[in-house]
Amino acid sequence: MDDDLLPLLGIGVVQEDDDEEDSSSGSEESESPENAASAEVDECQIIRQDSITFDQSLPLSHSYLGDDLEDVRGRTFHEEGATISLPVIQLPGMVLVPGQTIPLHLFHQHTVAMLKGVMDKDNTFGIVAYRYSEEDGGHIIATIGTTAEIFSVKDETDERTGLASIRVKAKGRQRFKVIESRRTATGILMCSVKILKEAILGDILSDVRPGSHCKFCCDPPERGTANKTAVDRQGNILTSVTMSTSPQEMVVQNVKKELYRWNSSYVPERLPSHPVELSYWVIQNLPLDDDLRLNLMGIDSAVQRLRCSLSIVQKCSSLCCKECNTNIANKNDVFSLSVEGPLGAYVNPHGHVHETMTVYKAQNLNLIGRATKEHSWFPGYAWTIAQCRRCAFHIGWKFTATRKDLTPLKFFGLTRASVMPGLHQTEENEGWVPVM
Repeated sequence: MDDDLLPLLGIGVVQEDDDEEDSSSGSEESESPENAASAEVDECQIIRQDSITFDQSLPLSHSYLGDDLEDVRGRTFHEEGATISLPVIQLPGMVLVPGQTIPLHLFHQHTVAMLKGVMDKDNTFGIVAYRYSEEDGGHIIATIGTTAEIFSVKDETDERTGLASIRVKAKGRQRFKVIESRRTATGILMCSVKILKEAILGDILSDVRPGSHCKFCCDPPERGTANKTAVDRQGNILTSVTMSTSPQEMVVQNVKKELYRWNSSYVPERLPSHPVELSYWVIQNLPLDDDLRLNLMGIDSAVQRLRCSLSIVQKCSSLCCKECNTNIANKNDVFSLSVEGPLGAYVNPHGHVHETMTVYKAQNLNLIGRATKEHSWFPGYAWTIAQCRRCAFHIGWKFTATRKDLTPLKFFGLTRASVMPGLHQTEENEGWVPVM
């Protein structure tokens, strides 16, 4: 049995007594013949985002990896449009986004050696998603990936076995397109990749319009307006002016407004204001499947990425099981328990990376085993495995506070690879290539 499956099946999990359910939660959990607790509707306490007492900087620190990781200094950016050779790590169901933090715990000796070699150069490697293709009878990798730069690391060798392992925290930097790939003699995937450019869409007539004509030009019809008001300390209005906004600014404003309508935890003032940064934040934090995320990552214009994301946000109303399409959570149940957003990447003790979205409550789930605090991604919370009640597909985990001063008292973490929004699917294997 693969080590990646062990924590999902509850094998090797320290068993602890469950705390008594809070009477205000409305939960009706009971023992089933399979010893699975029913979580058909777990009415977790709904609270305001600003009333959360949990330290939201803790998930991003990935303290479960240990406190002995060493910081790495320096930044590496490759020239846009350049073609470079890059060692690449394939991860199932992991589409890294620029700006996203990813933790890794690696045990494969050749991969550990590769990362040590990277540390002696520019601390940069590539990450691409992969999956099994029944049509090709093997693994295929995505054509779009992201460079990852190591900023914290700890490598160690087991004295008894002599085997090396490495713990890493890295940050997504730049998108790339895979041109070709090959395996080295040690099995490392080396790819020739092209660093993708960030396209800036300007006024199509700006280069041909004489400067002397600008004073006769009215604002183009696609420009919007924004009211700016100045007030004194008592709140009295001093002056109010109407300013035109560019199409780029309008898209940013519309996306922020729609995100806030979609879920009130997405407060516009807390979201990135730069179109590029906002586009990547939205891609990272929406519960998209790999194909949708890769399609958005393949768009070079931040404004176009935002427009496509806006369309997806407007169509998505719930999160469903990827296997049987059973409704698991509603869009209003999503909330942020991390400064990075509601969806983050975490790694389990066996090295499997899960992108996990936090929701206040979930339905149609069975809880497997008992809660444990061991290796918790959210310090102060114990976790229990959660499966789809209809098809027994692994959906995520229920997290329960071990201290009464923590809010929320409980929530669910849904792994992105197991849920999907109610959107149409792209053609299978589009945007993927076989790997040798």
